Amino acid sequence: MTKQFDRRGFLRIGGLSALAVGGAAVLAACSTGSTTSGSSTAAASGAASAAPGSLGTIALQLSWIKNIEFAGEYFATEKGYYTDAGFQAVTLLAGGGQTGAEEALLSGQALVGLSSPSITGPSVLQGANLKIIASTYQKNPFCLLSLKEKTPIATVADLKGKKIGVQSGGNQTIFEGFLAANGLTDADVTLVTTQYDISPLETGAYDAHMSYTTNEPILAAKDGFTPVVLSFADNGLPFVAETFTVTQDTIDKQRDLLKAFLVAEIKGWTDAVNSPTQSATYAVTKYGADQDLDQTEQTSEATAQNALIVTADTNANGLFTMTDDLIAENIKSLTAMGTAVTADQLFDMSLIKEVYAEHPELIVPLTIPTAAS
Repeated sequence: MTKQFDRRGFLRIGGLSALAVGGAAVLAACSTGSTTSGSSTAAASGAASAAPGSLGTIALQLSWIKNIEFAGEYFATEKGYYTDAGFQAVTLLAGGGQTGAEEALLSGQALVGLSSPSITGPSVLQGANLKIIASTYQKNPFCLLSLKEKTPIATVADLKGKKIGVQSGGNQTIFEGFLAANGLTDADVTLVTTQYDISPLETGAYDAHMSYTTNEPILAAKDGFTPVVLSFADNGLPFVAETFTVTQDTIDKQRDLLKAFLVAEIKGWTDAVNSPTQSATYAVTKYGADQDLDQTEQTSEATAQNALIVTADTNANGLFTMTDDLIAENIKSLTAMGTAVTADQLFDMSLIKEVYAEHPELIVPLTIPTAAS
C-alpha cells in the first residue's frame, strides 16, 4: 500500500507547490524559450486536417504517478488518437516529483500540464502567464472520510466539535477554505495534524480524515469499514481538477495544435469512461507497471472517478467543458481559499468550444454514475 500513501502525500505537495512554483513561475514567464518538448511552431496549421506526424512530439506533464487517473491518456496512446490528430507522439511525463505542471510548462519541459485551479490560480497571481483551457474532472475529489462504525460525519452540521485529521500545508489551506465556505472556522473543530495513512481514523484517533473520494473510501471498505463521505465539491467548495493548463504563448502561437490535442483527449477519455476495466488494465499492466498497482482497486477507482468526469452539463456540451456557472463557482471557491483571481485571468474556454463547434460528433452521451457514498 505504499503507493497509496504516496498518492495522499501528493495532496499536500500539490497544494504547497502553488507557493513553491510561484517564484520560479515569474522568472520563467520572463524568458523566451520554446514551451514544448520537440514540437514545431509550424504545427499551428489546421487541427482537423494536420498531416500525419506534422505536429511533432509534445510532452504532457501529468499531475501524479501513472495510475488510473490518466486512463484517457492511455487510451489516446493505445488507440492511436494522438497520431490520428497529427502528432508523432505525446510523451506522458509522470508527476509526483518536485516539478509541478506549472513549473514544467514555464520551463519548457512540457507543452500541456494537468493541474488544478487551487495550484494554477496562486501561480497566476504571482505573475505566471498561464491559462486553464479544459477540465477532466468537473468536481474536485477532496472529501472528509468518516466511518459508520465509529463517528459518521454525513453533513456539514455534523462537523462541529469533531476531531478532523488534516495533512499540513496545502491540504490545510483547502480544508480551511471548506470551513469558510460553510460559515465555519477552525474554532468549530479540533484539527489533528496527520499523514496520509487512514489507520488513525480506523483506530479512532480522530473522527474524519481528509481524503480523495476516489481513493481512501475504497481502502476503508477494503479494510472492512463502511465509508461515509462528505464531498467538498457538493458542500460549498466546488472547484474542478485535473485541468489542462498551458501558457498564453502556446494559445497565441499554437492554437490549432492545442485543438488537435484536445480532440485526441476527448476520444481517449470517452473510451476510458466507457471501459473502467480496460482503463485499470492499462494502468496496472503497462503504464503503471512499476507502481505495484492492484487491478481490482484501480477498477474501483476508475468507476469512482467517472462520477467526477461525467455530468449533465458534459453530456450536453462535451467532456472537459465548463459552464459559466461552474467557472463562477470555481472563482468563489478560490476566494474562500484565499486566492482572489478573476475568471478571465485563469480560464480560456474558447478552444474547447471551437473543438466542439468543429466536431459536434465528439459530444457523446455517457452514463452519469452515482458518486461514491
